[in-house]
Amino acid sequence: MSNTQSTAADRIKALLDANSFIEIGAGVKARSTDFGLSAKSLPGDGVVTGYGTVEGNLVYVYSQDASVLGGSIGEMHARKICRVYELAQKMGAPVVGFLDSTGVRIEESVDALDALGAIYRNLVAGSGVVPQIAVVAGPCGGGLSFIPALSDFVFMTDKAALSVNAPNAIEGSSKDVLDVSSAQYQAEKGNVDVCGTEAEVMESLRQLLGLLPANNADEGEVLPCADDLNRTCGALSSLTEDAAEMIRVVADDGVFFETKKACGKNMVTGFIRLAGETVGVVANRGKKDVICGTCAKKAADFIRFCDAFDVPVLTFANVAGFARKEKNEDILPKAAARLLSAYANATVPKVTVVTKTALGSAGILMGSRAAGADVVFAWENAKIGAMDAKAAGKILAAGQDAAAMRKAAASYEELQNSSASAAARGCVDTIISEADTRKFVIGAFEMLYSKREERPDKKHGTI
Repeated sequence: MSNTQSTAADRIKALLDANSFIEIGAGVKARSTDFGLSAKSLPGDGVVTGYGTVEGNLVYVYSQDASVLGGSIGEMHARKICRVYELAQKMGAPVVGFLDSTGVRIEESVDALDALGAIYRNLVAGSGVVPQIAVVAGPCGGGLSFIPALSDFVFMTDKAALSVNAPNAIEGSSKDVLDVSSAQYQAEKGNVDVCGTEAEVMESLRQLLGLLPANNADEGEVLPCADDLNRTCGALSSLTEDAAEMIRVVADDGVFFETKKACGKNMVTGFIRLAGETVGVVANRGKKDVICGTCAKKAADFIRFCDAFDVPVLTFANVAGFARKEKNEDILPKAAARLLSAYANATVPKVTVVTKTALGSAGILMGSRAAGADVVFAWENAKIGAMDAKAAGKILAAGQDAAAMRKAAASYEELQNSSASAAARGCVDTIISEADTRKFVIGAFEMLYSKREERPDKKHGTI
């Protein structure tokens, strides 16, 4: 470790396997001598960098040291961080950064700003190559806040602060009125995946690292699975209003790592293992079976990560429409398009289970056959169609009495709005009982294990 045992060093120790950390760049010093910097002791220039293991797997790590000029970013400080990202990309291993800094070191001015820009460039270069995780463990404001935004997953301790502008600098507001830098606020806005005490964050972080592939060429570690692959799942339909619990029942050993839990609560995303293999899961939370703009963006970003790192995607669809709120209309069209694009562009194995409802264009968005799913299952009593049968009955029997409308609705339910009618049209591959969900999903992913899909040559999409 560096010359002093700091909180920064302690955080690295708490994350990595015991005695596995190897520090690099411990002797690096600031080059600038302006404003008396040469007379100050700056161990490691305010950041501890190196590598170690988590559950035996290589991880690169850096941790800003707030005891050294507030952890401020200077030229050499940033160079050390860039070195970590460069090595991680060469070796194909995840990067974890602990952010605890007052920001750019003003004594180094343009040199520090240019070096911060180099960190951004390395994050962008590594995006989709190695998993990048930011842990906001202290102050993280201004330009430093872009590092979490450029990362794949963000953890935040409950006493940390994350924002571009300080709460008291926001016109018409203040920290007492609305603390935009708090972990709770940032988590609710979708900028943070997990927040909690430092101990809770470390535990969750190690769990996530155990689920993620090391890089985009890594097929992922398939662990021995003691859980019965043919295990029945009981009455899953009773859990659709709490999709996270439903997912746990299907998962190996009941383990589900949920991402962005506090944001877009009508949509659930996260990772499980099935037959020992990591799978990304997207599900509608059935209590409010609608999609809002925030939910769509949350799911789209998650699917894009899974596709970049060859993580199969499992979807539990239970949706009847879109959220009807004025403040949602400004972002919903583009967010919904991004969700559809994420599904359609993903070349990883994609399996969908329609649990209760998949109606209208919202049903198409949720991993439908039309959106590119490889295999679509539906529970026996699932409703799949253009709209709710009662609404359809009113249209089909417009101007007639209530009895005629009920009859039209019943006919629509049978002919156009059932899992059987969807299967007859090839939109559903197999109708299954809810109890057999785990067995069929595992079988589908095993069949899709060697999937290869060619796409037209292009630089990138624009959606």
